Amino acid sequence: MFLSVIIPALNEEEPIAGVVSECFATGLPDEVIVVDNGSADRTPERARGAGARVVTAPRGYGRACAAGVRALSPECDIVVFIDGDGSDCPEFMQQLVDPVAAGKFDFVIGSRARGQREPGSMNFQQVFSGRIVGAFLRLLYGVRYTDMCPFRAIRRDALARLNMREKTYGWNLEMQMRAACAGLRILEIPVNHRRRAGGESKVSGTLRGTFVAGARILATLFRVALE
Repeated sequence: MFLSVIIPALNEEEPIAGVVSECFATGLPDEVIVVDNGSADRTPERARGAGARVVTAPRGYGRACAAGVRALSPECDIVVFIDGDGSDCPEFMQQLVDPVAAGKFDFVIGSRARGQREPGSMNFQQVFSGRIVGAFLRLLYGVRYTDMCPFRAIRRDALARLNMREKTYGWNLEMQMRAACAGLRILEIPVNHRRRAGGESKVSGTLRGTFVAGARILATLFRVALE
């Protein structure tokens, strides 16, 4: 199985090299792709120095993820998404990938809500919104989600069938909803979560970021549910 890791990154020069190195240290990825989302710092240089292939994308989390998918090597079988801020724990990658590689599941998502969280790594709004959205999706699709965690693994051919369109912060939720609609075999597993290793969160770091991200996630929720 050829495994590719996609890391969207915006102004993550402090943690990005460590994230790339930790991914490679698992011995799993055949390639690590860092998608520079318009950084004004040395994120691309630090990522390349750690061994990643760097591509660029216009600003927007979903645009970055989509650019990473377009850049995948033809041999890729499984795609892992992970954030570039150092908060996700790559040592859990094996647990995400193994059920997909074994052919038992198509999509495996980490749950920070069910794992061990370092104090300060997630605020109340993030945990609460993940639970509320998860309850709604369970009613809608019968699939159990407790989080919208960015750390996830999916079969490449399954991902291609989802016809992802979200360009901003609703990308993760859209994937979860479309995976449920498509009847993918879905597994959620607990993963640990850390405080970000550097820089400022674009979502929870400011009131504006929290509001914008929340608005985009809600818009995605209703748009996909009504399709």
